[in-house]
Amino acid sequence: MTTKKRGRPQKDSNTLSKKLIIETAKKLMIDGGKIPSIRSLSSQLNIDAMAIYYYFKNKNVLLEALTTSLISEIYQPQKTLEWEVELRKLSKSYIALLSKYDGLLQTLLTMKSISPANVFISRFKIIIKELNMNVSIEKAALNLLADYLHGFSFSMSCDSTGKLNVDDIDESLDIIFNGINALIGRSCNILSE
Repeated sequence: MTTKKRGRPQKDSNTLSKKLIIETAKKLMIDGGKIPSIRSLSSQLNIDAMAIYYYFKNKNVLLEALTTSLISEIYQPQKTLEWEVELRKLSKSYIALLSKYDGLLQTLLTMKSISPANVFISRFKIIIKELNMNVSIEKAALNLLADYLHGFSFSMSCDSTGKLNVDDIDESLDIIFNGINALIGRSCNILSE
């Protein structure tokens, strides 16, 4: 029987790290369908729970690091494709991620930190930069897209038939993209008058 190492990790210990803690938490999320507790995380790592606090000041800091790491897995814009193609890839990767990590959406929506959301927002802004939207249209487009994706993700998690899948967002994205194009066109017409 192995005993857990108590207290603060040794300086020469290279086995425990922030990265290992985050990767173990991701694995536990997939296996358990929810954000793991400090106790389950420390048990999986075979360490004393206090060792985690050496790397993360408190559970909220760990949660922020975990969710930011997860959201960072979404599509990274290539800047070589049309904005609609890029935004579709970003949206689908976000839905796939929320589907893969059950409980992530609820966690994101209840967090006080905006660091995880900023990952999506920054990638969204990279994609739509070429459109030169004014700030209010950009904000409205982002809010509409995020609300739609979160709603669809919630629907997928409640779908007992398993019929909903990531590709089912295509038609709705077309409508959102057409709306963005219409707003940009209207904005350009107003400026030219």
